[in-house]
Amino acid sequence: MGDRSPDLALVAGEASGDLLASVVLQGLRQRHPEWLTAGIGGPQMQAQGFQAWWPSEALAVRGYVEVLRHYRRIVGIRSALRERLLAQPPRLFMGVDAPDFNLDLARSLRHQGIPTVHFVCPSIWAWRPERVAQLKASVDHVLCIFPFEPALLARHGIAATYVGHPLAPHIPQVPEQAAARQALGLPLDAPVVALLPGSRASEIKYLAERFLRAAVLLRQTRPDIRLVLPTMPGLRTTVDALVAASGLGAALTVVTGQSHTVLAACDVTLIASGTATLEAALFKRPMVIAYNMNWLSWQIMRRKKLQPWVGLPNILCEEMVVPELLQEQATPEAMAREVLAWLDDPERVQAVQQRFAQLHHTLRRDTVGLSVEVIERCMSPLTQPVPRRGSQHGR
Repeated sequence: MGDRSPDLALVAGEASGDLLASVVLQGLRQRHPEWLTAGIGGPQMQAQGFQAWWPSEALAVRGYVEVLRHYRRIVGIRSALRERLLAQPPRLFMGVDAPDFNLDLARSLRHQGIPTVHFVCPSIWAWRPERVAQLKASVDHVLCIFPFEPALLARHGIAATYVGHPLAPHIPQVPEQAAARQALGLPLDAPVVALLPGSRASEIKYLAERFLRAAVLLRQTRPDIRLVLPTMPGLRTTVDALVAASGLGAALTVVTGQSHTVLAACDVTLIASGTATLEAALFKRPMVIAYNMNWLSWQIMRRKKLQPWVGLPNILCEEMVVPELLQEQATPEAMAREVLAWLDDPERVQAVQQRFAQLHHTLRRDTVGLSVEVIERCMSPLTQPVPRRGSQHGR
């Protein structure tokens, strides 16, 4: 098995990519149980038979300065993966998000004749528009999770298909809050606030303590509030130490994984900016989006921003439907104030839930079927060797 070239090589660089890829892998496994899938992935991909040569968390770094600190290690992984895939060419390479890592790798593989697909269009409409040229040089096809993206890419000569968001069909239109609370051991009649400070070590460093200080302020104002915080297995020790120091005690429940159960259970979430905000919107949960990062990374990113919003729910709704507290605005006091504003205004909560229900409908497509169709169409046939250097791609 170790000497066999994978049918499909994938790279998913963090927890959200692991989750998205696992949904597609489940569909592929049903259609093509004989296929070998391998590369970089996490536990949810591995549950679908994926061979993880490196774990997803090896790439889970956000921000320019943070990436620089880990640059040699990450580039080393990419070089080793490139060599392995060139020695054992897959019939297709698919990068899942993580464009900084995946597009450079895809360009190298494509140059050697390996077909390439990228899943989750880079946010060229939000920041870093210069990435369009890199995307065009790197991939044969883009699987887009937002409906406006294929037309944008078509203007640049990039083939793309809107496949919807992979989680939209799997998240119920009306989440079962009572069942989720019972599963987590939370009371049915108390207000529950979910704390989601992120799935990367750098996010925990810059956000977790702020979120916990906000939680303390919430409890001082509303002693009946219960709190729940999901974290990744590799971050559990760090998070437990921060929680112990916070003094929140039994008011805060920490769970490993189970972020969807947590979102179903809560009334409002204080959440790090990123893909999890869209998951919260699919669960129809009002939220306060917060983010804080290395100062220099923030200065660089801020200059490249093209839209007035950072949070995906706001970008997709094209207005500030939920508050965003970024960098110096992300104080514990401001976070607590905005969370309480949701808890004290049921009419506002109902209005945002209606907006999120409309968004859910828009994002709900046969993601697996559409994605598998593109993968099958782009993939090199079994009966032919993968073309090598100098080949042309008409895909």
